[in-house]
Amino acid sequence: MPNRGWNSVQLEDVLDSVFAGAWGESPTDFRKPNVRVLRATNIDSEGRVDYSHPALRVLETREISRKRLHPGDLLLEASGGGPGTPVGRVAVHNVQSDELDYICSNFFRVLRPNADLVHPAYLAHLLVAAYRSPRIWRYQQQTTGLVNLKLGDYLKQSLWIPPMHEQARIVEILAGFEAAEQGIDASISKFRNVRHGALLTSMASVGSENPASGWARVPLKSIVPSAEYGVSEALDRDARGVPVLRMNNIQSGRIDADDLRYCPVPVPAKLFLRSGDVLFNRTNSMEHIGKAAMWRDELPSATFASYLVRLVPDLQRVTPEYLVEWLMHPLVRQRVRSISTVAVQQVNVNPTRLRELEIDLPVDLAEQRRIVAMLEACDEQIEHENEELNKLRELKRGLVDDLLSGRRVTASGVAA
Repeated sequence: MPNRGWNSVQLEDVLDSVFAGAWGESPTDFRKPNVRVLRATNIDSEGRVDYSHPALRVLETREISRKRLHPGDLLLEASGGGPGTPVGRVAVHNVQSDELDYICSNFFRVLRPNADLVHPAYLAHLLVAAYRSPRIWRYQQQTTGLVNLKLGDYLKQSLWIPPMHEQARIVEILAGFEAAEQGIDASISKFRNVRHGALLTSMASVGSENPASGWARVPLKSIVPSAEYGVSEALDRDARGVPVLRMNNIQSGRIDADDLRYCPVPVPAKLFLRSGDVLFNRTNSMEHIGKAAMWRDELPSATFASYLVRLVPDLQRVTPEYLVEWLMHPLVRQRVRSISTVAVQQVNVNPTRLRELEIDLPVDLAEQRRIVAMLEACDEQIEHENEELNKLRELKRGLVDDLLSGRRVTASGVAA
């Protein structure tokens, strides 16, 4: 139990008001946008708001006065989610409006704290911790196609609130961690930009009218003699079956062998993956279509689902690693989308049409390897920074749990 001076209260007792967001209407030629709408894509599970891409909408003036966000307001995700994914993410709004007011979408509820009772950032930390805890499942309600928050129950949850000066000290301590996180995030962004620039520079022939000296431009089918579909059987979670890679197992040009499904029936030997096979995602949304990765024996054995295609390169002319980089090149992704066909709620790429695209590549395999090595050096830096960020976040979460429960003494010595 926390020290003397901490009070157990219900969430609704420390709020001045709770109200729903709004969506507004799309701007037209004669109605300019007058609000910026923060959506689910603008917040994360760590309590942060990304202000870079709000939706621009038109809202009636009287509605703006009721719905505009104030610094310190908490954005509570009240609807959305999906199977196995709870709603209830919380982020604190912390910027002043300028020429356009901020509101949030109607998938949110705005919690406006009573600043005399609770520091908004402290309350945000409490609710972010609640979202990460098992108790968030108490407040979930499944409806058709959506998960909704049981708001009445959520607002009655009990919270430990220390004196205001102790809240401020806890917020100050955690702000130091957040600043360190932002520094690592900035470093990751820098290395990603470096990688992107290196890719465009080293593969400049891809966007040029004619291939550069020492480069060839040939139909993909001339260096990828075969493209094969994977297994189409129904999959399950029984690990006694054969591991099957799906679209979600291709991440940032690499194979992610987590969250596997398994084929419960025997798989033909020819459909088992071999080191150097390149997997291409041929069916999904436009955003995910064309993702590719090389199989590097991440598992002792595995196969792949039918909505992926295995491309088998001619190793005398192209390295698998270079083929993946070419497939993931922004201009090539655009070309892939241009040859895709739209079906019901998804996009498809015919492997035959894919292999008719022209690929630019250095004739010398050593040059292909040099380009890939340069890009992989950037990937290693990004991976290192991500590991450091994950370590910092784990440390912060442990500290948050201690501070918010009163188990850890701050420099002021109030909590114990």
